[in-house]
Amino acid sequence: MPVSVERISYKGWENCWEIANGDVRLVVTADVGPRIIHFGFVGAENQLYEVADDAGKRGGDKFRMYGGHRLWVAPETERTDFPDNLPVDVVPYEFGARFTAPMESTNLQKEIDITLSESGTSIEVVHRISNRGKSATTLAPWALSVMKPGGRVILPLPPRAPHGPEHLLPATSVALWSYTDLSAPCWEISPKYIQLIQPLAAAQGFGMQKIGMRNTAGWGAYFRDGSLFVKQTSWREGPYEDFGSNYETFANEKFIELETLGLVQELASGQSCEHRERWRLWRDVDESGGEEWIDEQVLRRIQSK
Repeated sequence: MPVSVERISYKGWENCWEIANGDVRLVVTADVGPRIIHFGFVGAENQLYEVADDAGKRGGDKFRMYGGHRLWVAPETERTDFPDNLPVDVVPYEFGARFTAPMESTNLQKEIDITLSESGTSIEVVHRISNRGKSATTLAPWALSVMKPGGRVILPLPPRAPHGPEHLLPATSVALWSYTDLSAPCWEISPKYIQLIQPLAAAQGFGMQKIGMRNTAGWGAYFRDGSLFVKQTSWREGPYEDFGSNYETFANEKFIELETLGLVQELASGQSCEHRERWRLWRDVDESGGEEWIDEQVLRRIQSK
């Protein structure tokens, strides 16, 4: 079935775009955003979290979360959560569309290109930030997917190895926030993986948890009710925000986020930076058998073409 790219209405927004093949469906807001507000199998539930109270709203100068997938600017400062409440320019093409937000008062302009494969669930999401100001600015693109609650984020750790001439330097880094408590039962940490279990995240401390990590494997996953969502990025050596983090996860009582960051870059006037993600989605994934199910059910799928 060919990819269809059609303008539709969705939950009070008259100007949204549906990108679909016979397997999966995305809905992207153009009255605000751009936000990928829906992503899931055709005829099945949304894998992304939506803020019901924000549905259909637009305009105003107050930041609304909306939910879904969004593009932010790191490091996290006042300009990061600039309200994305205005209409977006849309250019559809054969397998997807480009969504361009108006220039912000911060002199930044954001774009998201979405390209869906003809069949299957593979999607390329290209995030672009352009400096429209007169002076240079330093930033990193930051892509956040807000996932429906009830599951767990899985992040890979580098392979273990004994101390020796080839293993004198650290293999990775993990960033902790002031409200992070690694002793909380929502964390499962093993030699191979760090997992954050959303339903347990609010049960201790400040009611939320977050970590960032240097993830050279370039993938992170979210598993919920048999569905497996994977985001992949290409690891690039260079500076990253949050103590060198290119993957992060945050959870509270309402949702969980799977986040990726691009390199920190200085953009001269008129320059742009890009950050690419590859999304894939599977269903009927069996999590039985202890942690080995991740090796067998998750890694096998990630390594497939």
